Amino acid sequence: MDEQSEVGMAKSIVAISGSPRRNGNTMTLLGWFLDGVRSEQCDAEVISAAFLELKASGCTSCRSCQKLSEYECVIDDGMKPVLQKIAQADVIVMATPLYFFSMSAQIKAVLDRMFSLYKWDNAAGTMRTVLTGKKLILLASAYEDAGLDALEAPFKLTAEYSGMDFESLIVPGAGVSGEIRRIAGLPEKVFMLGKRAAGS
Repeated sequence: MDEQSEVGMAKSIVAISGSPRRNGNTMTLLGWFLDGVRSEQCDAEVISAAFLELKASGCTSCRSCQKLSEYECVIDDGMKPVLQKIAQADVIVMATPLYFFSMSAQIKAVLDRMFSLYKWDNAAGTMRTVLTGKKLILLASAYEDAGLDALEAPFKLTAEYSGMDFESLIVPGAGVSGEIRRIAGLPEKVFMLGKRAAGS
């Protein structure tokens, strides 16, 4: 029996950044998180939602995905493979700054297009989704401390509705881009979250 069989298969983790800044607070948080993931001999694929080539910025409500047996979006653009990775992952990480008391538009586009990962039967009043049993993690930062509950709520509700475990780490008072690095003890805290996410 090889070592991987003895310790179990490594978790599949996809991390999606919703910040248009390549080296700002959001990517700093993700970097610390990934350090924790890698400490468990695991890895995560990082996707920058701000730089995807999209034909539609959000769900167009065509509902064509509901006619498919597969859980996928019919719009063939840069979001389609991201949704496929989300469907296959064990752990989904959403990282976003707080913009006007909510998530960034780039992360909202991902959430809206995740409509295709559900199947509803309105007549029967039932819902099925490939997200059930996964873990959803929110990493977020805000310049000050206003609007944090409003930022977290859509992610928490999505997890509850979908049967996913949920955990969040939201950093108030992070300041402008890059200033999050001055917060004592934060790198270690985020590192441990990544370590737990990758662990059994």
